[in-house]
Amino acid sequence: MADNKSMFWRLIFRALRLRLQRVMIIFTALTVGAAIVTAMAAVYFDINTKMSQELRTFGANFYIGSSTGEMISVSQVDEILQQAPEGLITAASPYLYGVARSELEKIVIMGVRFADMRVLAPYWQISGSAINVNFDDRNAMIGKTLAERLNLKIGDKLQLSKNAVEKHQFTIKAIVEAGDATDNMLIVNFDFAQNWLEKEGLANNALLNVRNELGLVDQFAEKIMQQYPDLTAHPIRKVSASEGQILDKIKGLMGLISLVILVLATLCVNTTLIAIVGERAKEFALQKALGAKQSDIIKQICTEILIIAVCAILVGFVLGYLLAQVLGLTVFKSYIDMRLPVFPITLVLSLLVAFVAVIIPTRRALSIQTANVLKGE
Repeated sequence: MADNKSMFWRLIFRALRLRLQRVMIIFTALTVGAAIVTAMAAVYFDINTKMSQELRTFGANFYIGSSTGEMISVSQVDEILQQAPEGLITAASPYLYGVARSELEKIVIMGVRFADMRVLAPYWQISGSAINVNFDDRNAMIGKTLAERLNLKIGDKLQLSKNAVEKHQFTIKAIVEAGDATDNMLIVNFDFAQNWLEKEGLANNALLNVRNELGLVDQFAEKIMQQYPDLTAHPIRKVSASEGQILDKIKGLMGLISLVILVLATLCVNTTLIAIVGERAKEFALQKALGAKQSDIIKQICTEILIIAVCAILVGFVLGYLLAQVLGLTVFKSYIDMRLPVFPITLVLSLLVAFVAVIIPTRRALSIQTANVLKGE
């Protein structure tokens, strides 16, 4: 028995050694397949988080307003924020708009919570220093168009007047270019805007930045409208609805790429093994003549491909991990976390490719006519 095992492994390693070039072709095909599957699977399972983070850079993606066209209660907005599932909301601010009189003309002011604007409006092109605290009522930011019209620069003073007595002076801390109506507004502290416009506890609407990788956005909106019938809440579709669509398209594309690579790897391994079987026809014929069973031939071929496949999978894991990081840094500017399902998926698919590819070559090896081959016919 020991001699048989020794001979078996000697035949295995001899076959691998003598046909090293073809073995390397099989190894390369399986390695590429394993690497692509590893990378695609890693990105696939990590993409929800990464895509959500990427889309959040576009700012607010959820709207809360009045269902009747009136103003909304800030206390209701704060209650909604407190009751939201943990981690769902990354930034939020009520918005209050109104007209105020400056020294030169009437202007539109927009009251916001400054601390959240970096997340809600990351597309703002800011010259100067952004205001990052909610309680700052001495400084303001001004839209670029309004600043040009009033001939204001960073550091200049702008005074608002209610009447001959009530006045308030701001220092222009930053000039904002947003590419929308914000360019024509003075951006001030939300609490100041409430007081100045005499609309305590009220806001025109609220904008939130909501994470959508768990698919909770629509449920969150429905819950708000059920609990507060006077409010309307919905995702801003150009951002939030596109999250799921983009995710599905990217996942589908990755699945298609993986499938194509696996099919090509299967064909490559299959054709190479057929060539190897043709070269080893006399070897298999001799083994049969010496009493080898069909199961022995099958075992030998499967063991050879298993050794190559295991080595290819190990190398493919490493290369796939590196490729996943390249994809993560290129697309999401962050590293991809390797999730647990990646490893069994890569292992199963790679072994499946190897053993599907070996079916036809094995059948050819079993169908070799011993007498004809040994005669050289």
